[in-house]
Amino acid sequence: MKPAAKKKVASTRKTKGYLLARFEDIPPVACPCGQSRRAFKVPENRAATIHRVDISKDAQTHYHKRLTEIYYILEGEGALELNGDPVPVRPGTAILIQPGTRHRAVGHLKVLVIAIPTFDEGDEYLD
Repeated sequence: MKPAAKKKVASTRKTKGYLLARFEDIPPVACPCGQSRRAFKVPENRAATIHRVDISKDAQTHYHKRLTEIYYILEGEGALELNGDPVPVRPGTAILIQPGTRHRAVGHLKVLVIAIPTFDEGDEYLD
């Protein structure tokens, strides 16, 4: 007997009262930090989005006027530069970044970023 074929699920889909996302099904997009897979970025959701980001060595300093972000370090060691201050990070570190805070990640890192409210490309400003 053959094993059942794995059903491919849309990257974000609405079901009965919740949204479901599988990061492996979400295509990466370029961002100032590197490559981001953005979950829950759908019109019916305005609460928050979560991104899995692979930080590149040339991550750019940027800020948001409206978004609050929470960075949670999954892999690697390095630093987050926050308004010019280097803050050492390693797996298990979480940092809440308030609107207006200039930031970038430094080092070979994989992070989860929670954007509150949902991520808006129009609210991303480079220095």
